[in-house]
Amino acid sequence: MARQSRHPEGTATPGRVAAVAPGRFELSGDISFDDAARLLAEGDAAFGALKEAELDLAGVARVDSAGLALLLEWSLAARSAGQSLRYRNIPSAIASLAGISDVAELLAPIPGG
Repeated sequence: MARQSRHPEGTATPGRVAAVAPGRFELSGDISFDDAARLLAEGDAAFGALKEAELDLAGVARVDSAGLALLLEWSLAARSAGQSLRYRNIPSAIASLAGISDVAELLAPIPGG
């Protein structure tokens, strides 16, 4: 798993999607089953209607298989709508899960990310 990030009071850092520039977004915090449905809706609202979007994952602290499922859902939705969604800085935990599951090509990281 990726590094752990905790609030001072010891609770997990909730995952979040944030816009950083037109067509550019960041996913950060802990990405787990508990947050996946909320993050799916946040991502759909943030970049679901854009023709092209880039999502930087450098701020992801902890991730489990629900994080991979989240990224795959966004990727498949974008492809079926004729949109382009690219990922940058995919955490090694997600890359490993994607490789084991034989779905790595669906994440389509951008060069240098």
